[in-house]
Amino acid sequence: MFNLIRRDVILQKKLLLTFIPFVLFFIYMGSDPVFIFVVASIFIPYNAYAYDEKAEVNILLNSLPYTRKEIIASRYLGALVYMVLSIGVTSLALFLFDKPFGLMDISMGVGLFLFFAACTFPLFYILKPGHITTFIIITFIAMGAFGPKLVSFMAGHLAVITDFIFSISTFTLYSVLTIIILVAYTASWGFTTAIYEKKVF
Repeated sequence: MFNLIRRDVILQKKLLLTFIPFVLFFIYMGSDPVFIFVVASIFIPYNAYAYDEKAEVNILLNSLPYTRKEIIASRYLGALVYMVLSIGVTSLALFLFDKPFGLMDISMGVGLFLFFAACTFPLFYILKPGHITTFIIITFIAMGAFGPKLVSFMAGHLAVITDFIFSISTFTLYSVLTIIILVAYTASWGFTTAIYEKKVF
């Protein structure tokens, strides 16, 4: 399974040369550190999916001595590995460019990436090839554009919910959110595995 994870990096050797300029662009544009951590984490896993979508790699993967569970596991575990590496590089870049950020920014970036991945990874095995990457890019842009406005709207109109949230201790709130995200990621993993095992290539 390690070789499956490493395969994504090998296939993207040339594309990875654009990773640092990609991150530096958002830093230069003054983007929020949380947003930078999210887009940096997305870079490798989603490019790997986009490559496989074009090349129809799943047919080849299923001819190799790996079970379908191992193929999906490599996707989900690989995403975690690449996320950690991406956040490390991004943190270093932010530090070198004297851009303020903290553990809270990293935590929020990690949480948002894992939740986004949990919601979108199954789509690569549900939707028809050729439309998936476009759909996810549009979804991500929409989340970035309208997400903060939606949160502000809810905060302004759903006073009961916001009062309840603010009444909870910070530790309890973040603990609950962490559990929800981990459960969502694990459930997504199991759901995707079930879909992939029944899929015909």
